[in-house]
Amino acid sequence: MSLRDAIDNFYEPLVAEAIDETRGDGDSQDYLTDVMCVALNRLPAKYYRHSIDMMFYLADGELETMKKQALTAVREAREFVKSHQRE
Repeated sequence: MSLRDAIDNFYEPLVAEAIDETRGDGDSQDYLTDVMCVALNRLPAKYYRHSIDMMFYLADGELETMKKQALTAVREAREFVKSHQRE
């Protein structure tokens, strides 16, 4: 296992969940991948080794705040990607 495989960004699944919540019928895989990249770049990195460690160290209400931040970042990223699409 490489070092990169040993850590994860806590925001990745939250952003993926927000993308699923806001998915439209005409959203292509390329479009959604771009949205995920833009959204993640707008959020702070929250790396962890073991998910149980991350859950233990989150303050009360922090997970809900992070979910709201992810949803906001996805909504903004959707608009950004739409306005910057290549023909």
